[in-house]
Formats: sequence, structure tokens, C-alpha cells
Amino acid sequence: MAYQDTHVTHQQSRSVSANKTLRNTYGLLAMTLLFSAVTAGAAVALGVQQMNILVFFIGAYGLMFLVHKTANSAFGLLATFAFTGFMGFTLGPLLSAYLTLPNGAQLIMTALGMTGLTFLGLSAVALVTRKDFSFLSNFLLAGAIVLVLAMLASIFLQIPGLSLMVSAGFVLFSAAAILYQTSEIVHRAGETNYILATITLYVSIYNLFVSLLSILGIMSQD
Repeated sequence: MAYQDTHVTHQQSRSVSANKTLRNTYGLLAMTLLFSAVTAGAAVALGVQQMNILVFFIGAYGLMFLVHKTANSAFGLLATFAFTGFMGFTLGPLLSAYLTLPNGAQLIMTALGMTGLTFLGLSAVALVTRKDFSFLSNFLLAGAIVLVLAMLASIFLQIPGLSLMVSAGFVLFSAAAILYQTSEIVHRAGETNYILATITLYVSIYNLFVSLLSILGIMSQD
């Protein structure tokens, strides 16, 4: 009887912890997405036309490393906003390029809507069904390696069909990452750092939006 009481108490404690992490994660995620939208708009308004690839990689991975190093301190929030603000700013040149197209604004809004609906749908699946998606961890590891190699090949070979495949691959990868991360919060008592959870979901949403925008652009022949 005592064992059962202890087990129930443990389950309740884990459920409370998961719910708290979810609330903090989604709250911070909403704020970082809004901040990214502001910095992206600022980049467009400033007329930023291109982003140096070296600056992008140094900034993105450098700030990502900073977030992980400070995730357990108050500086983690500052690092999170610095990272997401930078990532939003890097969208400026891409959005500016699309806005020069006849239907560019429509493509951007369509990609944005599809990204939002996809995220809400996948999150609902993980939260409502309570299914454990931890089995996706191996897929994410293998997928990351394949996508990096395919992306490099796409850059050097300049094959349009390959670019479309890479974008489609990132859509699937991002969807799997959203399911996996949400499931980890719900089922793993150790996943209580909402800053790291937020960053994972943010990167997935970022990649999802960029990939969907790329696919829409290719499909519209723009």
C-alpha cells in the first residue's frame, strides 16, 4: 500500500512538473517568436539584402552554444532572446527577396499560416494522445546527418530538384522534432529546462517556416 501511495505521489509530482515546464516553454516560445518577427521586420525596413554565410554560422551556433551554457542561470533568458533575435534578423534578406515577387507577400503569409497550423496540430497530437515519441530520437540523429550532407550538396551542385528535396526533408525533420520535444516534456521527468525546450521548438519552427516558404516559391515557379 505504501509503495502504491509513493508511486501515485511520484506520478502526480511528475505531471505537475511537466505541466509547469509546458506552460513556461510555450510562454517563452510565444515571446521569442514575437521578438523574432520584430527583428525580421527591422531587417526588412533597414533594407538588408544579404547575410554573409560565415556571419550566420558564427552567430547562430555561437549564440546557440551560449544558450546551452547559460540555460540554468538567469543569463539563459538573455541568451535565448539574443539567439532568436539574431535568427529573426537573418530572415530579413529572404523576406525582402520574396516581397519583390508579384505574389511574394501571399507566399510569406501562406507559409506562416501553414507553419502555425502544423505546429499546433503536432503539439495537440503529442499532448492529447500522450503517446511517447522517444523512438524518433534515432530518426532525428540520422536525419540531421543526411540533411546536412544534402544541404551541402545542394549548395555546390545547384540542382533545383535537390533543393526541393532538402526543403521537404527539413519539413519532415522539423515535424518529428516538435513531436519528440513535446513528448520529452510530457514523459521525461528530467526534461524540466524550459529554456532548452524552447530553443528546440523555436529552431524547428524556424526551419519549418523557411522550408515551407522555399517549397511554395519553387512550386509557384518564383
